[in-house]
Amino acid sequence: MIGDVVGSTGRRLLKDKLPNLKKIHQIDLCIANGENAAAGLGLTPRLAQEINEMGVDLITLGNHTWSKRELVERIDLLNTVIRPANGPAEWPGVGWRSFKTPQGLVVVINLLGRIFMEPLDCPFRTADQIIEHVKTELAPVAIFVDFHAEATAEKMAMGYYLNGRVAMVAGTHTHVQTADEQILNRGTAYITDVGMTGPIHGIIGMNPESSLHRFINHMPAPYEAATGLGQLSAVVVSVDSQTGKAQTINRISIKE
Repeated sequence: MIGDVVGSTGRRLLKDKLPNLKKIHQIDLCIANGENAAAGLGLTPRLAQEINEMGVDLITLGNHTWSKRELVERIDLLNTVIRPANGPAEWPGVGWRSFKTPQGLVVVINLLGRIFMEPLDCPFRTADQIIEHVKTELAPVAIFVDFHAEATAEKMAMGYYLNGRVAMVAGTHTHVQTADEQILNRGTAYITDVGMTGPIHGIIGMNPESSLHRFINHMPAPYEAATGLGQLSAVVVSVDSQTGKAQTINRISIKE
């Protein structure tokens, strides 16, 4: 699982580092959060294809899902992109996908938190509905969840709520990798935030000048991705394909 990919720097890090990482860790499935891939805000169909060609199998999104009109119009045609499942029924696209790996069929679910976010349907009840459906209809060997949320407590609550029912709950959105990776007592790999794959010298990947203008002057300023040296943040999770429970979780942080 690759943490939020931010702008051209994040995409460059994927291109440069991901092939070797997949080889070293013998990766069967690579997920990346791509909601900031387009210049730091949103995703376009062209960039989704580019990220797939770099070795990412499935792309999850978040609160900036609909920042680019092109994605609104074409997400139904993109079978490797997942938007948050707990959005309104009118949203195009899908909130979970299955993927065939050498170890069997897996399911990836994307959920959006509600604390300090725009209000959506309950992510906990949405998770219940999807998990019940896929376990009955597909019987996957593992289920992975990208919980795109702001509040640490809400992310931890999701981890314990799904503990033993999914292989992984990985938090995204804050762009700062946390050092609390663990296997919960019922077999779910958990981390509060995977981190960011993007510019090191920025404010969560954004241009410092624009960000400071918003904080200090309380005036609108454009969201601009920072440039320069980058970092790649990720976690590697191994799963027992017989039980669907996590065996290990390890953080990865690569800085240029």
